[in-house]
Amino acid sequence: MNLLFIGDIFASSGRGIVADHLQDIVGAERIDLVIANVENSAGGFGVTPQIAEEFLAMGVEVMTSGNHIWDKREIYDYLDRQPRLIRPANYAAGLPGTGLCIVKARNGVQVAVMNIQGRSHMPPTDCPFRKSDEMLEALDPAIKVRFVDFHAELTSEKMAMGWHLAGRVSAVVGTHTHIPTADTRILEGGTAYQTDCGMTGPYDSVIGVDKAVILRKFKTSLPVRMEASKSGIELHAVIVEVDPESGRALDARRYTLIEK
Repeated sequence: MNLLFIGDIFASSGRGIVADHLQDIVGAERIDLVIANVENSAGGFGVTPQIAEEFLAMGVEVMTSGNHIWDKREIYDYLDRQPRLIRPANYAAGLPGTGLCIVKARNGVQVAVMNIQGRSHMPPTDCPFRKSDEMLEALDPAIKVRFVDFHAELTSEKMAMGWHLAGRVSAVVGTHTHIPTADTRILEGGTAYQTDCGMTGPYDSVIGVDKAVILRKFKTSLPVRMEASKSGIELHAVIVEVDPESGRALDARRYTLIEK
């Protein structure tokens, strides 16, 4: 079976390229489940209930997130109403939402999608390594296909998580830095890994934001108003082929679509 994971969808341009091309990708690549990180989909900061519903209508079946999940207050109640939008599991207990979604793929196989957040140069959270252990211990062992979105800043922390979960999950793919990495591979034990999936949105930018704004910030150190760029639109994703019987990844490859 094939899992499609779409990296951080940024603002309206990112949403637009997904809306325009997702169903064609699903058909051409014989995708059984579509997962996407949507935490930057509302103008680059957060996600709203309306946008989340739009993603579901497009064919995104599970939505992951990260530290920007809390940017729009209207999403708080929605997190408890819509189990297909998850947030990092290692935030404090009692916050809205959950970090795990179990969903049936199009081929009838149950898939566990987990969302965890790193701690280096990120908001305070519980230990992601211990939390991932807890989640796996509580998971029904009959669910063999397991996908992890690890939302973290440091490449070293992401790689450490890949090795920590190697042989226990089908895939660990990093998000947050918006820069796609070229280290897609299968770790020992059959776990697909990529340090960062990259951004789906405007690459004529600085990680999604108008480059003139960011250059001004770096050159002056003065506060600026972040504005999303609208040009150089690309879709970045990872396609993971998984054996549904064992949960082991058989293949993993980067998928890139550049809008003309």
